[in-house]
Amino acid sequence: MKQYAIGVDVGGTSVKLGLFDTQGNCLQKREIPTRKEQKGAWILPDIASCILDWLKKESIDKSQVKGVGVGIPGPVTSDGYVPVCVNLGWTDLYVGKELSDLLGGMEVRVGNDANVAALGELWCGGAKGYQNVVLLTLGTGVGGGVILDGKIIDGVHGAGGELGHIIVNPNETSRCNCGSCGCLEQYASATGVVRVANQILSTSKESSSLRQIKDFCAKDVFDQAKAGDAIAKEAVDVLCKYLGLATASTALTVDPEIFVIGGGVSRAGDILTKGIGFYFEKFTPILKKKAKFALATLGNDAGIYGAAKMVL
Repeated sequence: MKQYAIGVDVGGTSVKLGLFDTQGNCLQKREIPTRKEQKGAWILPDIASCILDWLKKESIDKSQVKGVGVGIPGPVTSDGYVPVCVNLGWTDLYVGKELSDLLGGMEVRVGNDANVAALGELWCGGAKGYQNVVLLTLGTGVGGGVILDGKIIDGVHGAGGELGHIIVNPNETSRCNCGSCGCLEQYASATGVVRVANQILSTSKESSSLRQIKDFCAKDVFDQAKAGDAIAKEAVDVLCKYLGLATASTALTVDPEIFVIGGGVSRAGDILTKGIGFYFEKFTPILKKKAKFALATLGNDAGIYGAAKMVL
């Protein structure tokens, strides 16, 4: 009898779901809106309803489903407990148990979305063939996932892999969304590189093509840096320096085989990986054998792949 796994990636706007076979082939995908009303009370019932409808439509018996994996944007303990998830409105919620009950007792495993995405890249993406991987997702914020010996490192309190909130500049006075100052996210995210570029523009009289672009975005900064614009190059260098510092600190803590860079910012390509690699080399003279850097390949599907893998 054919076996399946279902991967679920819960985002602030939508929930992505994937139906997989046990070899890692994504057979079908679905997407439903994330209803955050009433402190996210509808999210799990909506997911359960979607899955049960899907199985019925495809004539798949629940006994054929090895389980449902779920990635959420917040800390998760190993038993599926979520103390708080600000983006979804959840507090003090046993996501694994509640969703399992809604699905009639099916096995459910839950993990932090960035950790789960890292598992997806290890299984079928940019880290395939490795067992010790650190994923950094550079988007609106900075997420992180750590896989050691093929296993997700959640940490005792579910905060393992929160690399975006490593302090890389203790002299920073502006506050991160987390409430701290000087987090990696403030420099290495899409919003961070724009913030840094604007700061440089405000203190420099040097001409820059960025001054001609109203409300420029991260892609504009990278495009102009590739074209040789000095201000844009400086902003990208700041991003690479702090990512180099954070990855060096991480390497000296968990010693991975490879760092995989994902998220929207990763589309900048070589200018990013070469820049990070330069500073990583500078900050890790003690390491004779150094981790590799690669770009993620699964894109927005990394979360559903990793979630499915959790139950296989």
